[in-house]
Amino acid sequence: MHHSAKQKLPAKYAVRVVGVSQARWARQKLCLQKDREQARTVIVPVLRQYSSLRHLQRDLLKYPGPNYGIPSRGIGMIVARVLRGALKIRYLLLGGSLAGGSALAKTYEKWKEALPDTKFLEGILPSQEDLDSIRSSLITYRDKIKDAVPAFTLDPKLKELGESHYDQLVVWFKERLDDAVRAAEEEKSENSVVFPDGEILTLSRVAQSLTPLVKDFSADLKQHAISFSAMGSAAEREREKAETIREKYEGLQEELMQVQLKYQKEVERLEKENKELRKSLMLKAGDIVARKKIKKSLIDMYSEVLDELCDYDSSYDTQDHLPRVVVVGDQSSGKTSVLEMVAQARIFPRGAGEMMTRAPVMVTLSEGPYHIASFKDSTREFDLTKESELAELRKEVELRMRNSVRSGRTVSHEVISMTVKGPGLQRMVLVDLPGIISTVTTDMATDTKEAIRSISQQYMSNPNAIILCIQDGSVDAERSNVTDLVSQMDPQGKRTIFVLTKVDLAEENLTNPDRIRKILSGKLFPMRAIGYFAVVTGRGNKDDSIQAIKDYEESFFRSSRIFKGGVINSHQCTTRNLSFAVSECFWKMVRDTVEQQADAFKATRFNLETEWKNNFPRTRELDRDELFEKARGDILDEVVNLSQVSPKQWEDALAKKLWDKMVTYIFENIYLPAAQTENSGTFNTTADIKLKQWADQMLPKKCVEVGWVTLEDEFRTFMERAKNSKDHDTIFDNLKACVVDEAMRRHEWEDKAADVLRVIQLNALEDRSVSDKQQWDAACKFLEDSVKEKLESTESTLREMVGPSIKEQWMYWCYPTEDQKNRAAVKAELEKLLLSDYAHKNTLSYDEVTMVRKNSQSHGAEVDNEFIRETWHPVYRRHFLRRALAKAYGCRKAFYAYHQGLEGELGVECNDVVLFWRIQQMIKITANALRQQVMNREARRLEKEIKEVLEEYGCDREKKEQLLTGRRVMLAEELKRVRQIQEKLEEFIHSLNAEK
Repeated sequence: MHHSAKQKLPAKYAVRVVGVSQARWARQKLCLQKDREQARTVIVPVLRQYSSLRHLQRDLLKYPGPNYGIPSRGIGMIVARVLRGALKIRYLLLGGSLAGGSALAKTYEKWKEALPDTKFLEGILPSQEDLDSIRSSLITYRDKIKDAVPAFTLDPKLKELGESHYDQLVVWFKERLDDAVRAAEEEKSENSVVFPDGEILTLSRVAQSLTPLVKDFSADLKQHAISFSAMGSAAEREREKAETIREKYEGLQEELMQVQLKYQKEVERLEKENKELRKSLMLKAGDIVARKKIKKSLIDMYSEVLDELCDYDSSYDTQDHLPRVVVVGDQSSGKTSVLEMVAQARIFPRGAGEMMTRAPVMVTLSEGPYHIASFKDSTREFDLTKESELAELRKEVELRMRNSVRSGRTVSHEVISMTVKGPGLQRMVLVDLPGIISTVTTDMATDTKEAIRSISQQYMSNPNAIILCIQDGSVDAERSNVTDLVSQMDPQGKRTIFVLTKVDLAEENLTNPDRIRKILSGKLFPMRAIGYFAVVTGRGNKDDSIQAIKDYEESFFRSSRIFKGGVINSHQCTTRNLSFAVSECFWKMVRDTVEQQADAFKATRFNLETEWKNNFPRTRELDRDELFEKARGDILDEVVNLSQVSPKQWEDALAKKLWDKMVTYIFENIYLPAAQTENSGTFNTTADIKLKQWADQMLPKKCVEVGWVTLEDEFRTFMERAKNSKDHDTIFDNLKACVVDEAMRRHEWEDKAADVLRVIQLNALEDRSVSDKQQWDAACKFLEDSVKEKLESTESTLREMVGPSIKEQWMYWCYPTEDQKNRAAVKAELEKLLLSDYAHKNTLSYDEVTMVRKNSQSHGAEVDNEFIRETWHPVYRRHFLRRALAKAYGCRKAFYAYHQGLEGELGVECNDVVLFWRIQQMIKITANALRQQVMNREARRLEKEIKEVLEEYGCDREKKEQLLTGRRVMLAEELKRVRQIQEKLEEFIHSLNAEK
């Protein structure tokens, strides 16, 4: 019987029984003690051998039976099994109650977070009273178990059973307990212990003493098990109810998505019908008349204000405080694609991994009957419904971006402004900025990274700018650069809208959709935003149309497990919902801030006008363009004044400049070599040869240069005279001088002019017959004046060589140098030589040089032969010129002898006069020819070139800023801009209030 009972109990509940020898020793020692407390003191050490009963010995032995004895091995095993089973049920109750309550609470919190914020679910969820009741019942179970059973660790085997096996365990325990009692009654004799006093403690008596406790504990256990079973059933019902709610919510969400998509398609259909109706109305009324009658839209008026602000520059820094939507994001994050989806046209250039946005692009979106695009500074309209014009628009955008980048830079601050109109477009102004980069490549400027961040910070620092933060959903969030920058510029997230792009790729790459939910709920990135959106802007094919991308986006969100799983709501997806939200936020910001900006411009205008009245009280306010137009008129007036110069003035000016240009050549290369000849025939022959060579080779070109210089000098003379007038304004001086210099640099004399001059000059130089006395006297005077001029120049050179005279030494306290003293000594010796030979040649012989050197040495001047020859040239030239001047004086009355051919008989040689008469006639004819070319052709060509330069400068803003400078100009510019901006703002505010 003992063995059968043992086999029915599981092995894990078996109890190790102590040996009988120890129990007999205890019985012999305390055989005379009959008191119940003494028996307990004997049994306790024995029961301590049972590992499972160490902590329960006092509670389980409070009521032992009347007979004292130690049970045998079978009785001990039964008692151990009973107690161990009871204890393990207590473990189960305590741990299961606490763990089950905790799990139930945690499960409820998860359900609560997942439930949608809708009113129709309030009646389905458990009320607060039900939750309080469950919580109080759990606390009651915990306290009751705590009072009944001491705390101890739960058996790990029972943990594996789980909550659902409590009922089976209770039934199994009752069956095993009944079997143990029956087995104990059948083995009374075999499993008994005899104490020294003769009393026997049997298992039946121990079982009888334990039976009340076991019954009470079993009843309590049963009650707790029933209660926990009921609680588990309630939790299961709540779980089923939550699943039902979730299924209903997902169904409603999907139904809402379908309704929204249908609504969008219906709106698009109505917009297309509206577009066709507008087209037909405009065609009936006439395009020109219709365009005149159509008023500017609000967004167009607002865009004009922003265009003015882009060019406006002042110390008040008010241009950045008007709202605009700033699109920022990492490179290749999909910024441009989002903007194209909002504009409903692929208007931007694109490249595989290459930086395409190199300058800020301000796009003004407005509603219109035709889907067109145009630039601010151009009248051309691109039809966005035609792929060919779309390609041309993209090329134009790319060209403007590259032209805006100068001086080896990669990005530019210049704004490219364009307008896109079309049916269904949301009215707003967006600024597409270059993408944030983390690495600068070799084909970029070294400061590209900092320049891009500077541009982004400049636009985002506007307190009224709406930041559209674009994040690539297909890459790790940790690789984002833009979110940190946005969080710095807008830490509270009051004007930031977060957009997660490429959600289709994110769904494929991410195994955990909860990460996307965290992103769109603002719990992943260290930034805040007023709205979070998920969009799909294509499948990576740059040739896809906008409609194809929209269809793909709608189909994706309709079947996406991210949407169906409740990760995102219907209003957080698709670019259409995004454009609605951005437009609404944009106009709210505009209405809240535009009047404040208008007041700021009023204060700015008042300050500028006060400054102008104080500094320039009697001057009209002219900006650079107006000043340039005034300067243009003044310059063209001076060109017209060239026609007022008389022919005589032109010829006198040209003749003077011609002689100044050729006098040195005539004396050095023609007159002096001819004068060294022995007779008049040789003189004339030498002169003819020299003159012909000169006229063939250099003279015509030199004369053309003289004509051009004379024209320039005369024009500059008029410009200088204008400066002396009382109406002269110094602000134009730099501009006028620069225009004249540029026109003169470009001007070229006609090519045929030199050939024409060559013919008439050769004819003039070949004529040697002076026709009348007047011409002879003029030639004599011309020769005398020319020789005197050269003589003065030569004497000046000699004075510098020999130093100050004795008079100058005494009067001015200046003394000659040693070299000048030597020159003076040599000069004196050379003059003696010339006095001795009046007709001396222009060279010194070796003997003459030696004689001069020795004579100079005798006077203390140590000189060499070269020194003497250097001094000889000016000395001889002065001697020659004095001779020529004397001859000219002698020829004044020799006209009759020349005319009659009696020069030789009278001893008068006037070849010098004839030579200079030929030169004088050539100069007169050349001056007359040049004067005709100047007045008939070159002055008009110069006027044309000046007009071309003025046209170029008029289109070059930087050139005008460089040439027209000063506080007066800057102040007038600011006043004009501020007035324009204020007027446009007031017009916009008036229309905005009227629309309300």
